Amino acid sequence: MIVLGFDTATPATVVGLRLADGTMLQSRDDPEGEARPGHATRLLPLASELLAQAGLGWSELERIAVGVGPGTFTGLRIGIATARGLAQSLGVTLVGVSSLRALAHGVKERTTAEAAGADPVIRGDGAAGVDSTLGTDEGAGVLAMIDARRGEAFVAAYDGDVELIAPHALPPSAMGELLERAAARTNLQRWIAVGDGALRYRDALERPGVVVPGARSALHRIQARAICGLGTRPPAHAPAGDAQVVPDYRRRPDAEIALEGAAS
Repeated sequence: MIVLGFDTATPATVVGLRLADGTMLQSRDDPEGEARPGHATRLLPLASELLAQAGLGWSELERIAVGVGPGTFTGLRIGIATARGLAQSLGVTLVGVSSLRALAHGVKERTTAEAAGADPVIRGDGAAGVDSTLGTDEGAGVLAMIDARRGEAFVAAYDGDVELIAPHALPPSAMGELLERAAARTNLQRWIAVGDGALRYRDALERPGVVVPGARSALHRIQARAICGLGTRPPAHAPAGDAQVVPDYRRRPDAEIALEGAAS
């Protein structure tokens, strides 16, 4: 199956193309410092470049997979609107994928690749699944964390493919309680936290013994291969109608709260 997948839940614009033989092409735009995200201007050009690299046309796509968050409100709106528009115009199936699950899937890919003694087959811009900075071994639970601003992170806990704790927006002071809840649902004794939220709240995570990979680790970035891979897995990530693929905000937008405050 030929799948175009992308995610705009974080400041990065992440795009991947899964070919019929399983080969992955991927590219990304990561704004530096405080630069504004380029979702609106970079998403379609990156997708076009990957299709050209593969020698494919838009009409040859069979599925669109898109990260639905939680994450930045504007980014999610742009990504999901683009995905729905493409799916409708091309007449292909559309599936939404949790951006936090995609983050956690990157850790699973890393351990699977290590066990097999080989990296995933990937061409283009993007590190392979094996990451020597991880500093832990197979069998750890995963906290996937995306910076939610306002002193919070969007967090979900996973044991492999099993979601132990559904996504929440939490302050760092609540991380210990979340770990206790997750530990009560599994026999795992070790935890790794990945994502830009894990980097922002590293101190709060490391106090209870959670491993946070180095800041340059590829595990902190949502990978397009995870979006594409999860988007091909029924039934948990089965195709849905366009109207069912919507942003997973998990909390109210900043603009809405600001307007409410101004009116009170």
